[in-house]
Amino acid sequence: MSAALRYKRVLFKVSGEVLMGDRAYGIDPETVSAVARDVAEVLKTGVQLCLVIGGGNIFRGVAGAARGMDRASADYMGMLATVMNALAMQDALERIGVSTRVQSAIPMSTVCEPYIRRRAERHLEKGRVVIFAAGTGSPFFTTDTAAALRAAEMNCDAMLKGTSVDGVYTADPKKDPTAERFDALTYLDVLSKDLRVMDASAISLMRENAIPVVVFSIREPGNLRNVLIGQGVFTVIGEPAET
Repeated sequence: MSAALRYKRVLFKVSGEVLMGDRAYGIDPETVSAVARDVAEVLKTGVQLCLVIGGGNIFRGVAGAARGMDRASADYMGMLATVMNALAMQDALERIGVSTRVQSAIPMSTVCEPYIRRRAERHLEKGRVVIFAAGTGSPFFTTDTAAALRAAEMNCDAMLKGTSVDGVYTADPKKDPTAERFDALTYLDVLSKDLRVMDASAISLMRENAIPVVVFSIREPGNLRNVLIGQGVFTVIGEPAET
């Protein structure tokens, strides 16, 4: 199985909204457990895996700022939401026997480790899953940018972005039935077409470090493993193909 893997070390970015399941708000334990089972399955292949989870299922800083809150305060609240999601995912993983560490960019030693790059690398080398929480630790940055930053710091081969749709489309497929899915895009395509699958700073960081982004649906069990071996439906964002 390991010989068929397209990537050896990956950062798995999960949107907070995915963890809601069919709920309108919060954390759906069954959905978290389903994602944890997918993670446990791919670990058996020998891949090294770290995660970043968004906080939009609990609180989104931009939305808070739009309602009149101070943007920095709202963003810090959003970072705390990602810590809650990280702890929920850690619990789900450890209940099925997966050794996991949560590292927070905002120190909170009573509940998790502080983010230390070299320590995180050692955890990965020992087969542990590392969940990076609290974004970058600074306001005005999204969890997509935090994921791009951690992927670069961890020397990941790819970022796998698990969402509720099976790739990048010309428009929101939930709202526009005529939207078409892309099989592949360049980093510049995403920026020039303003596709908004990730914010511009995250895409630029991925481009600078030549780390491909694979966008797929995490709602279908087994899709994480399929992406790692190049099967299933997804969109790859990367450098232009050589001719």
